[in-house]
Amino acid sequence: MSEFDIQEYLAGGVENIVKNAIKASIKNPKESLFLLKFSKSAKNATKIRQEYKEKGHNIPVFLIASITSNCNLHCTGCYSRANGSCNDDDLQNQLSSDEWENVFIQSKDIGISFIVLAGGEPMLREDVIKKASHHPDILFPIFTNGTIMNNDYLNLFDKNRNLVPILSIEGDEATTDLRRGDGVYNILTNSMEMMREKDLIFGASLTFTKGNIDTIIDDKIIDELYDFGCKVVFFIEYVPVDETTVELAPSDKEREALLRKINILRERYDDMLFFSFPGDEKESGGCLAAGRGFFHINSQGGAEPCPASPYSDINVKDANLIEVLDSKLFRSLREGDLLLDDHEGGCVLFEHKEEVEQLLDN
Repeated sequence: MSEFDIQEYLAGGVENIVKNAIKASIKNPKESLFLLKFSKSAKNATKIRQEYKEKGHNIPVFLIASITSNCNLHCTGCYSRANGSCNDDDLQNQLSSDEWENVFIQSKDIGISFIVLAGGEPMLREDVIKKASHHPDILFPIFTNGTIMNNDYLNLFDKNRNLVPILSIEGDEATTDLRRGDGVYNILTNSMEMMREKDLIFGASLTFTKGNIDTIIDDKIIDELYDFGCKVVFFIEYVPVDETTVELAPSDKEREALLRKINILRERYDDMLFFSFPGDEKESGGCLAAGRGFFHINSQGGAEPCPASPYSDINVKDANLIEVLDSKLFRSLREGDLLLDDHEGGCVLFEHKEEVEQLLDN
């Protein structure tokens, strides 16, 4: 069997994402024009990553940037609040907007094409999002709870098509409000309506568990999102908050059911994009964390394998991104067997957090 080539896999994935995105935005001239320009940048980024690979450095396509630890909601089962990376305290040691822009500049220079802006609630950091708008060679999906949309943001998104809001929703009104708070669903749909009126491309993020897949992939839910103008749907695997919620994590059975449904949805809605995250790890040769396919920078600058594995031995305040990706923790994870390990459901690094902690201690 030939050795799995992560760069080839990622390059093919980026080409498919951009090609399908252009197809999905064909009726939106502003978006199509931006994506055609971005496709050239993405191809150049692939060449840059390949050059670094030849020098012994693995550069991922994706970076997840948690640009703030604050959030205006208290959603049930929030992993970020459970592990202490999101709270209501005064901001301490958060990266400044200039420091985040330095991360964005370095990302472009080493071939990173996508930077997910997360939190907390990323739209609480308008200063950072404005910095992101200056870098059209990078696509910035903004995973937001959708409750802070206003005219200033609408105009910013209209002028800078590399900023793509992804609104977190749980399906119908009752389910969304049960997890996110009374009235949140109506605020979310009002935000979607405002973006549709502006002819903005936006997406939705739905968390799936072992028990709710039939609900979130119901045709009625997808039809409603489509009618609101949603063009991108992310199905995000539930990460256990602690050992008591492990049974909610999807297993291979649920993942396979979701992928079958996604294939049906892609045929039915030819002007929408559908993704699952982290997706089929068998197809990608194992977990993509720790820089294999993505990595995470927390709001204080600590570089972590992924948001579900909040361990760091290096900070972007003290090191450049090449040094971050070559950190001892990241290298130990990529060169060991942990990321390739079979696991029942959820996150392999969560299931093996004691081994990750031991690597960090060593």
